[in-house]
Amino acid sequence: MLNSTLLAAATAPLQWSPTVAVIIILANILAITFGKLTIKYPSVGPALPSANLFGGFGLPGLLATTAFGHILGVGAVLGLHNIGRI
Repeated sequence: MLNSTLLAAATAPLQWSPTVAVIIILANILAITFGKLTIKYPSVGPALPSANLFGGFGLPGLLATTAFGHILGVGAVLGLHNIGRI
């Protein structure tokens, strides 16, 4: 009984597309910008090969901001898919 209710409420699966990629990229740029403005010591930890290319972040700062960006992006993609925009 519960399985049939869950299957009836399910939507069509989301297919990967360039639109999804652009949303994830924009979310990562937003997260990196937010991290650059709010992280007190962004360059602490192991340095990256080309720090200027990565906004002056160390490895922990870059991993943290891009992980946050992916969380934001997945939320945006799923939300847009749920309302039928993607």
